[in-house]
Amino acid sequence: MGLTEIYLIALTVILAAPYLVWRLLRTEHWAPLVVVQIIGGILLGPGVLGRAAPDFHAFVFNPQVMTALNGVAWWAVMMFVFVAGVELDLSNAWKRRGETSLTAACALLTPLLFGAAAAAVLLRSPGWIGPNGSYPQAVLGVGMACAVTALPILVLLMEKLEIFRTPFGQRLLRYASLDDVAIWGVLALILVDWERVSRQGIFLVGFAIASFVIRALFKRINEMDRWYVSLIWLAAVGFAADWSGLHFMVGAFLAGVVLDAHWFTREKLDGFREFLLLTVMPVFFLSTGLRTNWGAGSLNGGGIAVIGAALLFLVASVVGKLAGVHLAGKLLRWKKGEASVIGWMLQTKALIMIIFVNVLLDKKIITAETFTALLLMAVMSTMLTVPIVKPRLAKIDFNEG
Repeated sequence: MGLTEIYLIALTVILAAPYLVWRLLRTEHWAPLVVVQIIGGILLGPGVLGRAAPDFHAFVFNPQVMTALNGVAWWAVMMFVFVAGVELDLSNAWKRRGETSLTAACALLTPLLFGAAAAAVLLRSPGWIGPNGSYPQAVLGVGMACAVTALPILVLLMEKLEIFRTPFGQRLLRYASLDDVAIWGVLALILVDWERVSRQGIFLVGFAIASFVIRALFKRINEMDRWYVSLIWLAAVGFAADWSGLHFMVGAFLAGVVLDAHWFTREKLDGFREFLLLTVMPVFFLSTGLRTNWGAGSLNGGGIAVIGAALLFLVASVVGKLAGVHLAGKLLRWKKGEASVIGWMLQTKALIMIIFVNVLLDKKIITAETFTALLLMAVMSTMLTVPIVKPRLAKIDFNEG
């Protein structure tokens, strides 16, 4: 059988398996399709399908097919992160900067400290830190992974719960937007390569100059041209960031965040994001699942140790996030029940957190075992959100922002 046929078999499996599970088992209440796709990627990976049917796994997901799929996955996730950057409304957060900054800081720093504390204990054992990572880098990376709020998934769940367009929903977006910026700032800090620091300086200066030019250009061209030019801009900035050692994903986010969302029609932005989730992001989820490892290497305890680490990170993430948001609620005198809803909504992780730890794995700062534990934590925390939040929403006044 030729490479093209095998590639199409792989695509069929990638697209069909999660959809059938989501539709036939009616998982939407506790696991939206995007979560099922992430879980599907894990199940189709070497840790599950690779062990249950090694010959089939090796045949369908052979190196040539994976090279082709990875190319699709890289471009898909770059476009997705770019759109997330474009949609960040920092001006709205700035208008209410006092309340927004305090809440975002509490919601970020507390779970970061809890996650870093858990990592500081766990990562002293061998098998968790990658060959290119230092102990402080890995601890900070895991801590940040526990603190992340995935803005795109938050939007998806708010639409499902019918609170996205309400003032309360906009509050959630303000808090998550500042945390989203912090994620990429911390990632850039973790990835600082002192041997490439001159390249990174050149990139930042060049990017600042190019941003003024691209913004001036976007003010003068129509929307159709903006879409086309934005893809060229995305590819160029992604290349420059990767050349400097900061990873193409940091470049993708920066490429989007310097553009104004009002330059694009809201309906087209929403449609573009939904198109990516429907057509190409499942390939990214699959490629993510194929990178999971259940402790076949130097890690003592194997799969049990990985699951134990995932549960440890989950507890640190949930407790840290809720503690931080409740602290903000007391300081700002929120109404009863608001802190719980906000804390659980900001607990949503999935996509952005998975992208974040993919970069850490790419740069060999963490091992595949640590990556797998964090991936499981992201899936579990996201699946908890809707079932816990939905019964609490009746107590919230959506018209107060």
